[in-house]
Parts: sequence; structure tokens; C-alpha cells
Amino acid sequence: MDDAVEVLVIDVGGTRVKLHASGADETRRFRSGTSLTPDLLVDQVTAMTRDWAYDVVALGYPGVADAKGPAAEPGNLGGGWVGFDFEKAFARPVRIVNDAVMQALGAYDSGRMLFVGLGTGVGSALITEHVLVPLELGCLPHVRGRTIADHLGRAARKAHGHSAWQAAVVEITPVLRAAFAADYVVLGGGNARRVDPLPPHTRRGGNHDAILGGFRLWEETVEPHDRQPARVWRVVR
Repeated sequence: MDDAVEVLVIDVGGTRVKLHASGADETRRFRSGTSLTPDLLVDQVTAMTRDWAYDVVALGYPGVADAKGPAAEPGNLGGGWVGFDFEKAFARPVRIVNDAVMQALGAYDSGRMLFVGLGTGVGSALITEHVLVPLELGCLPHVRGRTIADHLGRAARKAHGHSAWQAAVVEITPVLRAAFAADYVVLGGGNARRVDPLPPHTRRGGNHDAILGGFRLWEETVEPHDRQPARVWRVVR
């Protein structure tokens, strides 16, 4: 392309929303929560980015998303997300993926990577080359009963203590890596920083990866800064 496309990244979380644009030198934030609806999101984002120029939007959504956008209502936000017309609301092209997928995309280096997000629940995705496969590993039954999310989520750490939660993370991570024949695992989400020591073949990601992931969603339209060929990332729906 002759002109670089400016991207606005919106990372929607259960407690806060983070905003960053291609030409910006800061990340802006505002509170989310159970009263946040898509209308309120658009209003707040528009108000907070009036001085930013952007052509397209990448949105990380804390729930199931498909090619049309949110496919199920989020458990920790307000309602009205399914069927909402984000492109009309922002008057720009919008690409929407699950928030764990966006963070995984930003954390990816090479090879086959399994991403496990440790937050309120458990987000997950598999990336190989330029193909992203959203997963729902938190729904899988755990050998000790209940689900993986019940053992690795924020509530489990609070209920059972850090030591038990750490042991559960170290126990299940190599099993998931083997099941997906992954070269390595990235632990992301807000609680990834609490895992110490890390399991083998595992590194720690961070919430900042979501910003890079949002830019990568539009990578084929953005002029590459390192003179490498632009890449197209395919999200399997």
C-alpha cells in the first residue's frame, strides 16, 4: 500500500478497557464491568480517542466471537453484544476476535504455540505459522473433578490459596502442551505474572501483547516497519 493504515486497538476486559492507536505514544484506559454495553463502549472510546487518527479498528472481546462478531453474550459485562453493528457505530472497518486470541497473536514468535490465559477464567488459542485456532480449554474436565477453569481461574486461586493454584498450573500446562504437540506454551492474562517458577517449555506473556495482536490483525494493510513482507493472519472460526 502507498499509505500506512492507522489501527485503533480496543482490548475489552472484565474490569477495564485498554486503547492504543498506531501513532499514539500512550495506552488509555477506562473501567468496564457489568454495566458496560456496546453502546457505552463506543461512546467512551469515541470520547477518549478524539485526538487520535485511525482508519480501522481491532477489538478483543471477552467471549465467544465468530466472523460476524460476538457470538455469545459475555459473562462479566452488560448485554447487547451479539448482533451489534460495530462497523456502523465506529464508521470504520472492524475486526473482532476473542480477547485471548488477540493476546496470543501478539505473543507469538514462531512454530506451534499454545496460549493459555490465566484471568477470571481460562482463555486459550493455538497458533501455527499464520493460522490462529481459538480454543475453549477451560471447559474441559479436570482429572480431579470439575473443569480446568475451576482449577486455574481467579476464583480457584482465591479459594484454595496460591500454592495449590501454582501446583495446578504446573501440573496441567505440560499435559496441554503434549496434547497439542506445541513447541512451547505462553501463559498470559492478569495472573500469568504470579506463576513462579514457570513450567518447562513455557514463557510468560502479558496484557501488553494484546496491543501488538490487534495491530497484527490488520498486518497485511499496514506498511511494515522492518521491511519484511506483510502477512495475513487467518483466524479459524
